[in-house]
Amino acid sequence: MKKTSTVALIVAIVALVTSIFICATTTKDSSATNDDGKQPRSNKMPTFYVPPLPDSISFAGEAAPLDIYYVREALDREIIANTFSHTSTLLYLKRANRYFPIIEPILKRNGVPLDFKYLCVAESGLTNATSPAKAQGFWQFMKATGQSYGLEINDEVDMRNNLEASTEAACKFLKKLRNSLGSWTAAAAAYNCGEGGLSRNLSKQDIKSYYDARLNTETSRYIYRILALKQIMQHPQDYGFYLRHCDLYPAIPFRTATLSGQNIDLYKYAKDNGTTYKLLRDFNPWLTSEKLTNKGNKTYTVKLPTKDGIRLSQILTDKDKSTEFVKSF
Repeated sequence: MKKTSTVALIVAIVALVTSIFICATTTKDSSATNDDGKQPRSNKMPTFYVPPLPDSISFAGEAAPLDIYYVREALDREIIANTFSHTSTLLYLKRANRYFPIIEPILKRNGVPLDFKYLCVAESGLTNATSPAKAQGFWQFMKATGQSYGLEINDEVDMRNNLEASTEAACKFLKKLRNSLGSWTAAAAAYNCGEGGLSRNLSKQDIKSYYDARLNTETSRYIYRILALKQIMQHPQDYGFYLRHCDLYPAIPFRTATLSGQNIDLYKYAKDNGTTYKLLRDFNPWLTSEKLTNKGNKTYTVKLPTKDGIRLSQILTDKDKSTEFVKSF
């Protein structure tokens, strides 16, 4: 009986080793390529496509010289990066539906090309972001620059987070840069690295065009990133982004009210005006404290929810509900 058990154990071990060898051989064979060099059909690999490059592209009416190899390759890099940064790019597209209709009329009224809305996307992703250097808001103003263009910035109020006010300030700044540097492309580059920094580099290198300049890494990529965002947002389906109108973030209707006086408790102000503190701050992100001391006794205009409130069932338009694909942003 003991001998029989030993024999059975040996047979079982041989069978196990044989099974392992067969599996290993099969796996190796399945990963090998066919004689024609192609992967076998059984090996499922993810498929990536090459995002298309445009034949031509311009920023603010100024053509990018895509026939220069490094210009074409720099744009290619940014288009690939933003095409495959799915989370970020999808959010840019969703937010654009809410914020571009606010930004565009201000740019147009100030004589600033509409392409600068894509600069705003590149700067902040259409959010009131705070950079490591403490730049703030959709347009990423530093405190001193924002104040120099009329934005109130203190411990309780930060108008860099007021989209309308900061867009007006950005227009003034960009027009100054354009007048000083001679082109909108240079103005956009200087928005990133500073007027002095760009001017010094152009002068040292004895050139006039951004595309001819050797600059720091961030500014070297900056215009190409804006161009890539423009290309993808104007032709989203060419880059695999199929968004319906019902997928986008809708505009939220609001009413206006005045905020005046001193030592105002914003919790009480919100309740007295039929809303919550959360919504008061969401609708007015330029308010940065729980109270408003208002030593200068200024009068502010604030946004508040309309009587229809914030329920999507009440505020969505027929267009907001549409399942038609959006062709351009």
